[in-house]
Amino acid sequence: MFHRPVVRGRLATAAVALGLLCTLSTSASAGARAPSPPRAHAQVTTVTSRAGGITALSGYTIQSTAKVTDPASAVSSPGYPASGWYPAGSRSTVLAALLAAGKYADPFYSTNQQQIPKADFQVPWWYRSDFTVADTAERTYLDFSGVISAADVYVNGRQAATAADVAGAYTHHELDVTSLVRSGTNTVAFRIEPNSPNSRLTMGWIDWLQPPPDENMGIVRDVLVRRGGPVALRDVHVVTKLDVPSLAAADLTVKAQARNDTGSPVTATVSGSIGAISFDKSVSLAAHEARTVTFTPVDAPGLHLASPKVWWPAGMGGQPLYSLDLTASAAGTVSDTAHESFGIRDVKAPLNSDGARQYSVNGRKLHIKGGGWSPDEFLRWDRTYVEDRLKYALDLGLNTIRLEGHIEPDEFFDLADRYGILTLPGWECCDKWEGNVNGGEAGDKWTAADYPVAKASMAAEAARLRDHPSVISFLIGSDFAPDATIEKIYLDALKAADWPTPVVAAASDKSSPVSGSSGMKMSGPYDWIPPNYWYAKREGGATGFNSETSAGPDIPTLDTLRRMMSQAELDTLWKNPGSKQYHRSPSSTFSTLKLYDDALTGRYGAPTGLTDYVRKAQLAQYENVRAQFEAYGRNATDSSKPSTGVVYWMFNSGWTSLHWQLMDRYLDQGGAYFGAKKANEPLHVQYSYDNRSVVVVNNRHASASGLTARTTLFNTDGTQKYDKTVTGVTVGGDGARSTALTLPSSVSGLSTTYLARLVLSDSAGREVSRNVYWLSAKPDTLDWDDTDWYYTPTTSYADLKGLGTMAQAPVSATASTTSSGGTSTTTVTLRNTDTGRTPSLLTDVHLVDTAGKPVLPVQWSDNEVGLWPGESVTLTATYRTADLHGSAPRVRVSGWNTPERTLPAS
Repeated sequence: MFHRPVVRGRLATAAVALGLLCTLSTSASAGARAPSPPRAHAQVTTVTSRAGGITALSGYTIQSTAKVTDPASAVSSPGYPASGWYPAGSRSTVLAALLAAGKYADPFYSTNQQQIPKADFQVPWWYRSDFTVADTAERTYLDFSGVISAADVYVNGRQAATAADVAGAYTHHELDVTSLVRSGTNTVAFRIEPNSPNSRLTMGWIDWLQPPPDENMGIVRDVLVRRGGPVALRDVHVVTKLDVPSLAAADLTVKAQARNDTGSPVTATVSGSIGAISFDKSVSLAAHEARTVTFTPVDAPGLHLASPKVWWPAGMGGQPLYSLDLTASAAGTVSDTAHESFGIRDVKAPLNSDGARQYSVNGRKLHIKGGGWSPDEFLRWDRTYVEDRLKYALDLGLNTIRLEGHIEPDEFFDLADRYGILTLPGWECCDKWEGNVNGGEAGDKWTAADYPVAKASMAAEAARLRDHPSVISFLIGSDFAPDATIEKIYLDALKAADWPTPVVAAASDKSSPVSGSSGMKMSGPYDWIPPNYWYAKREGGATGFNSETSAGPDIPTLDTLRRMMSQAELDTLWKNPGSKQYHRSPSSTFSTLKLYDDALTGRYGAPTGLTDYVRKAQLAQYENVRAQFEAYGRNATDSSKPSTGVVYWMFNSGWTSLHWQLMDRYLDQGGAYFGAKKANEPLHVQYSYDNRSVVVVNNRHASASGLTARTTLFNTDGTQKYDKTVTGVTVGGDGARSTALTLPSSVSGLSTTYLARLVLSDSAGREVSRNVYWLSAKPDTLDWDDTDWYYTPTTSYADLKGLGTMAQAPVSATASTTSSGGTSTTTVTLRNTDTGRTPSLLTDVHLVDTAGKPVLPVQWSDNEVGLWPGESVTLTATYRTADLHGSAPRVRVSGWNTPERTLPAS
């Protein structure tokens, strides 16, 4: 975040993760505390003997050094009795392991996390793992990254590396432990040092959530045991060059480092294949020599591809991937192997005439519609949970995920490649990473020891991410750009890694000496502003590339609130706007919901209870998120100051949160989710808060013609006051827009609070887009001159209190479910059966089990809909059958003015 006082910013997404018995679905109960540490079962990993084989350690036993008095030589020797130690997964922070062991109550509920003593994590912890090797004929290496924050490493009682060498969450390490390993059982032990994001180049949580007491100390990426012969293959990658715009051909360059790890000269043959394309080369290596081996179309004509399979972002084309297999042989025997997947695509991101960064993929301009990513607070890796969230991104019509710090493990980017979701990884703000350039914000100044850690971090992440077609940039700064010295470190490392995509100086409007202007802005808001804010071409409004922005708070559904907060906290939530909310932020700027609650009361009327508070929140969140994406979408093709990208802050939260999320921790969906989904639908009709225009935006590649747009205005009692239909609407593709009509500035007899129904039909008369707005003749008024870094004050609110006078609108529902191949689809038909004129507003359908608990995740075709008397809509919900846990499906129907009822859906 920009201009944060000492309060600090917000982002910290995913460096890594932890693969440990992931209790991602925590209950609202406090949970029992184990009376004493359990006896950990020995973690023994059987390591392959195959040359080129890679085996991940299966897990660890861990314990605080405050409770271990034995010397490192004993702790790291086979047979050491780790009595009373805790089990930990192969990727696990200390606290994640303790939570899995039941030592502490559910930290996502109420203020339980405050009860976890921080002092327990201010001393080093031991991580110990055993592995077996059948023979020592092959060489053995330990290969790892993701150590938070630093570690002394021991193998079989002897030190293999010091904490001075193994420092930084992102640095990559390979230790040749051939001389230390023996046949049979071996032990590796890491003495992990405590983490401090302000003083170490690791990761922190800034103001996103209440930070974990252990600051994520641990090992959060796999530790690999590699086997090989005399010649090792490393740094394997493919450089692609695609002909743009023809896409008719592509040149591939394969690179790898061949390294002789013996004391004698070796002649090796390096051979490889990409599908039916094969190539090989002989290379002579002196003792301990490393040399880059390169294959180009000159060496192997097959590496010039005619009609290549081109990788596209989702919605623009397919996501084909190629596979490279490489082998190094010495004296006719395989010494090492390597495998790499890659995609062929071209990414450009020049600055437009207004200085905004404009991305294009394969020669086609791309309007970035994204969200800021958060991992689990305790970095617990769960592939299914991550995949579910990425599927939600596609469901919302988003094309990009931004990762500020906390750069996720390899599997995350594999999934992004597969689903066609673009990613913007980069370093985080407000801690040590920007300590040299962040003025008075948190983060210590760098010492001489930090520069090599930064260089190694950049080199490691560049090498890891460069072949993923989903990665379209690296942001070497966030709130601030690096200084000349640090920028050179980063750029040199990126160049050495053959980094293929644009390097961006910062996520804010900053510049660095070589990379130049970022072309991005970080001007907020981060707290509540009204929907009309987004249409102004200033501050955080819809112009340029906004790297992180939203109207701040997002109140989850009532189901989720009851899972995460005590009754007393729920009472405070709706009764006391000025009270600190533990589940919002540790930041004093964002510790309360006062700005949000004042607006809720000023616009909709004071809440009369928790249920009323939550239903008003869903209305507010729907209209605001929809307006944010609609404004940026409408302005994307403007001739002057177009919007080129917007990243919603944030896509999701790492814990049970009251702000910065499009869906909650449990993947439940409310107004924010469905507002975004509505705004980003492929062919969309929308209302403009600034000039009252009704606009059709086409996010598909092909143009659309023969469309009919109808706009009708109603008083809240359902009385129709205006109706206009425009036929023959045509709109181009790739985000183009067409103005169908402009509403008059005043309409006779229209109430202060009124409703607008927009319907778009195709040439066959089929409805392709419907959008319902609740509007006011009295607009929200913004005090632009008093804009702060996190919001613009509202001096008077729109009057939407008339919604409270709407009569109840009965909605009938029928539902049925079909299941096949592990997937179920529930089809729900809703009909407004009112005999008068009253519409049903924001009618929501929740899929629940027989106990009334939401079935999640679920993807709805549409939801939170508005229906006028006699109108009906059929919605579908798709989900994993297993997530019913044997229950029969039911649907719960409710709405702003629709009585709640639940009915069978089997």
